[in-house]
Amino acid sequence: MEQNVEEITEVKEVKDSQEPMADVSIGDSRITLLGTAHVSRSSAEKVKELLETGDYDAVAVELCPSRHNSIVDPDALSRMDLFQVIREGKASMVAASLALGAFQQRAAEQMGIEPGAEMKQAINSAKTAKLPVLLIDREVGVTLKRIYRNVPWWRRINLITGLLASVVMKQDVSEEEIERLKEGDILESTFAQFAEEEKDLFVPLIGERDEYMVARLQQELAKHPHENILAVIGAGHMGGMVKHLEHAASLTETSQKSVPDQVVERLDHVPPGSNWLKYLPWIVVGLVFLGFAIGFSRSPTLGWELVMEWVVINGGLAALGALLAAAHPITVIGAFLAAPLTSLNPTIGAGMVTAGIEVYLRRPMVGDFSHLRSDTTTVKGWWSNRVTRTLLVFLFSTTGSAIGTYLAGFRIYDRLSG
Repeated sequence: MEQNVEEITEVKEVKDSQEPMADVSIGDSRITLLGTAHVSRSSAEKVKELLETGDYDAVAVELCPSRHNSIVDPDALSRMDLFQVIREGKASMVAASLALGAFQQRAAEQMGIEPGAEMKQAINSAKTAKLPVLLIDREVGVTLKRIYRNVPWWRRINLITGLLASVVMKQDVSEEEIERLKEGDILESTFAQFAEEEKDLFVPLIGERDEYMVARLQQELAKHPHENILAVIGAGHMGGMVKHLEHAASLTETSQKSVPDQVVERLDHVPPGSNWLKYLPWIVVGLVFLGFAIGFSRSPTLGWELVMEWVVINGGLAALGALLAAAHPITVIGAFLAAPLTSLNPTIGAGMVTAGIEVYLRRPMVGDFSHLRSDTTTVKGWWSNRVTRTLLVFLFSTTGSAIGTYLAGFRIYDRLSG
């Protein structure tokens, strides 16, 4: 679809309602951006009101395929293969997604509405009117990974612990956080305290998604030139998306066809981690073995003492992590025995072993999956639900083993240099 500068006939702010709106006319197509709050009843009502007018022939929503699937198929979690999630290294991502959902759930409950009501309303109204639903947001997993990759390695632990603390350990959502939810979305609100101060968080969290959603709208218009699209987005994306739509219209006809695909491909790419971080575990393992060798060369007694300290420190902290996650006693023992060995083989983590044992001993029941959404809204629920408890066992024992590896390594160095 051609989008010359002259063809943008109107960009206006509509202030006759609580939800901000902007009409962007590009050629023969008009895109109405509706800024909503994901915990606002009035936003859902406004969506329904607009779609009942019959003025639109397509609905775009700020949802990725996975988030859309969780709305149209709420029982999808009950079919999750927990061990496969852990084996594929997705345990941390699933735990983060559940924590984010818990934050939104608690906020919505405090306001007496269903979380994400405006998106559900858009989907249901589109279905009633037989209108196509366009999913324009980036996969939440990709966004989280790009946030993670975009911050220096030494700040990642603070970022992860801050996220978990803000959405898991707090039973009530503050008025300030609810106001943020009214202005943006779950991701923006959760990371707001970081994103407002740190550019490296703001860019992948908000700025990139503004650009991404505009590119997705361009892709959809290129395939199907809809005359009127209602785009239901978080209010915080309004300004950025209008800006990117204006920029897209200034491109040449050739660029208009290729740039959206390039933007989507670029923003879907997860940057690889630093090479030295990949080699760091192997370097640590090499230094530990070197320490053992030096110890035995000095005396067998010293060598065995170093080995015993490695086992006690590494295994003890991994077992402590499993214990804090309320793991089965056999899982705790397994953590103690496995961690000293898995730490010497970076391809296998202690969490893989402990989570496998926990799943085998306490296999999650159907009820555990069906109650995931409600259980994750409370601290007690995370430890009582077998699914989330297994995720905690994985995370805590992995963290314990990682800390133990470095503490034991420094202890070995201290013994050899003392």
